[in-house]
Amino acid sequence: MLQRVQTIALAAYRESVRARILLGLAGVAFAVSVFSLVIASFTLNNAPRVVSDLGAASISIFGIAVAIVIGATSLYRELEQKTIFPILARPIGRGEYVVGKYLGLMLTLGVFIAADSGLVLCLCSVISGASAGLVLGVGVGLAVVLGALAYKFAWFRTFGFIPWAIAFLVAGAVLAGNAPDERRLVLTSAFLSFLEIGIIAAFANLLSSFSSPFLSALLTVGVWIIGRSADSLDRFPKQYFGSISDVAKVFGKLVPNLQLYVPPRPLLTGEAPVDRVDYVLLATGTAVGWSIGMLALAVLIFRRRDFL
Repeated sequence: MLQRVQTIALAAYRESVRARILLGLAGVAFAVSVFSLVIASFTLNNAPRVVSDLGAASISIFGIAVAIVIGATSLYRELEQKTIFPILARPIGRGEYVVGKYLGLMLTLGVFIAADSGLVLCLCSVISGASAGLVLGVGVGLAVVLGALAYKFAWFRTFGFIPWAIAFLVAGAVLAGNAPDERRLVLTSAFLSFLEIGIIAAFANLLSSFSSPFLSALLTVGVWIIGRSADSLDRFPKQYFGSISDVAKVFGKLVPNLQLYVPPRPLLTGEAPVDRVDYVLLATGTAVGWSIGMLALAVLIFRRRDFL
């Protein structure tokens, strides 16, 4: 079973990295991270903070966008192009197919987040006083290695981005040693963003198992907005909103509290009196629980769906 799920996941990853929408969103995300240098140049003593904060925000926002767009369209595209029929005609269960598509999407998003985080860390190191030539040399060197291996091995043109993104992230973390607070913030925020994106991708997968891409994307955006506002919805004053406050509290309980994945800066940098490791473990457990629950429901619905 694991081999079949892995095969579906790698096929989904290969399909996702070739999508133009992913390349476009990745290009915009990287451009926003680089543009943060321009904004930082107008500050006096907070340039590294501006770069890390804007970079972390772009990782979260564009990661969510990729998860919604690809998650809401992947299953529908397979049905529309009739490519799902020869796949399910093989000894592959519908549950394995759904889980494989989700894992392929998460692999794609993991590569995207690792690459963008590596870029933000490199920018933080430069703005904090590291040699721009050294940082540029490392980036160009990794790009040359990727290009050379992609030229020699055809499979590396698709799957080579996985080790390259990891290497770029590690290199960025090492180069950002002169900005420990910003490095801690970017790495922790990137991991929390990955967890939040996992929940959103699971919801998109669930909705796309029985709905159209537009409606799936629209409802997933609604889940994300309500999840990010869960704390505020729970504190709606009843004396002003009446029964609306009760409805708001119900909505806040029906979706995961995504505010957990965008904590304040002091917590990310370790300055808050909250244990950062315990917080991350709590966020991880919450994300895994919601993702597994949504995937199980998606598998149940997809198994009962009639494609004809």
